[in-house]
Amino acid sequence: MNILRTFIISLVFSLLSVNFTILYSQDFSSLEYRNVGPYRGGRVTAVAGITSQPSTFYLGATGGGLWKTEDYGTSWSNISDGFFKTPSIGAIAVAQNNPDIVYVGTGSDGLRSNLIEGKGMYKSTDGGKTWEETGLANVGQIGAIRIHPADHNIVYVAAIGRAFNSNPERGLYKTTDGGNTWNQILFVSDKTGISDLEMMPSNPDIIYAAAWKAERKPWTILSGGTPKEGGIYKSVDAGKNWNKLERGLPAKLIGKIDLEVCPADSKLLYALVEAPEDEGGFYISADYGETFEHISHEKYHGQSNFSHVNPTVPILYGTSS
Repeated sequence: MNILRTFIISLVFSLLSVNFTILYSQDFSSLEYRNVGPYRGGRVTAVAGITSQPSTFYLGATGGGLWKTEDYGTSWSNISDGFFKTPSIGAIAVAQNNPDIVYVGTGSDGLRSNLIEGKGMYKSTDGGKTWEETGLANVGQIGAIRIHPADHNIVYVAAIGRAFNSNPERGLYKTTDGGNTWNQILFVSDKTGISDLEMMPSNPDIIYAAAWKAERKPWTILSGGTPKEGGIYKSVDAGKNWNKLERGLPAKLIGKIDLEVCPADSKLLYALVEAPEDEGGFYISADYGETFEHISHEKYHGQSNFSHVNPTVPILYGTSS
């Protein structure tokens, strides 16, 4: 009996070893990316998913509205027609603790000459079947939305502002009642808005915000200003107070910035920075934003995006357009 048991155990481990070897020796080179759709108006400007429902995604376009798939992109349905006052989508956020709660900010953050203006925030409480307006109708384009991981009534919104003129509604907004009321918790000027924001995964009271001075002309874009007019801000008390982060960042002119906090190591803060000459490119802070190191001079032309950082390993994947 002991001999048989030993034989069986040896056989099982041998089979497991074979399967393990086969699994890691598979050749994936024949696999190719394919377009999963949908046919929509303009560029894709926002995407959001649900951790507990890996087949479900939301997609927003510059002029095609909001779309949803529940089968990994095999089929898509437009869920904003008849509800939204504009087809331009700037940001999407899903409450991971209750995926029926979805917030959408309108107005693409890419300030092109033919952009469609944002018309504020929308909220769904039934997974996108119905929508209601939830304010911020006059802020202009919206660059980012972040939901508190433990309370979906607490939401932060980055308002870039109106593209073709200055407006005092630019800045960072916060609601604690699910969008019924909003407070402007960070304001730089009527010419400088907030283009991106990030919340520390391990401590949602710590927030980073990227300020961007920008105005669109029919023939060009006026992007950036002095460090006093743009840059990165940090709050450690859920937006009550803010400190400017400057050490190691561009000292002359600074434009659009895209941020990402590493979920695997929250002291790591990444920033793609638009700046002239040799100051633009990719920056990393390893001390919660206290200092930055410029590690790449690659130009991103102010239209940059991070993909999600691997949640268990501090590896960054980034794209630009």
